[in-house]
Amino acid sequence: MQAKIKCYKLVRVKKVLVIIPAFNEAENIVSVISEVKERYPNYDVLVVNDGSRDRTGFLAEQTKNAFVVHLPYNMGIGASVQTGFKFAKNNNYDIALQVDGDGQHLIEEIEKIIGPIENEMADCVIGSRFIQDKKNYKPRTFRLLGIYLLRMISFLLIRQRIADQTSGFRAYNRKAIKFLAVHYPVDYPEPELIILLGRNDFRIVEVFTQMRERQGGISSIPVWRGPYYMTKVILSMTMAALRSKKIKTLNLSDDG
Repeated sequence: MQAKIKCYKLVRVKKVLVIIPAFNEAENIVSVISEVKERYPNYDVLVVNDGSRDRTGFLAEQTKNAFVVHLPYNMGIGASVQTGFKFAKNNNYDIALQVDGDGQHLIEEIEKIIGPIENEMADCVIGSRFIQDKKNYKPRTFRLLGIYLLRMISFLLIRQRIADQTSGFRAYNRKAIKFLAVHYPVDYPEPELIILLGRNDFRIVEVFTQMRERQGGISSIPVWRGPYYMTKVILSMTMAALRSKKIKTLNLSDDG
């Protein structure tokens, strides 16, 4: 009697890169890298040292657990994250995660923001602090007003309500990686990026993630710069909405 042979579909393990943009994060960078590698040993980590004046880059290299790119001077969060996307694209990663270097994000929640991408439900997933009412993170009054204003503007521009415009905890699929390696906002990128993706028909999903207080160092956007920041962000979001679609000029298939 002839034996029956079962055929199984081979599932390729997705190649994941965790991008950590870091400027003067010497107090936090080692613990952030360690948490990622402890929890997700198969993920690669890339630290983009954005011209830090402290030992951020040196300490990241000393861990032996991360690729480290040193930018020649402080170029800003946009240039830092785009450097990560270029690295991800050139090295054929399937998923890229952005995790801030200040220790505020809970590393164990990475699986929450990767889930919708692995299930092909989204191109971009944002870890949001504000889609559930939790007391562990309460922004100051001015920041809260700014958050409400950005929500309203994004809804007007892309007809999608995004609760946490400024979250730096995000995941992207291969299609989004290829797009953002070329087209990434420079100045205050997170809110503008939402408009750029929305106008180019990328699927954006939010999932609830918690956030703790900064573990050390200081924020790159102090409260006194709030009005200037908001004015710049609103202008950049509006300009992003006015741009013609760029996605048509790129080959964004998943084949490379």
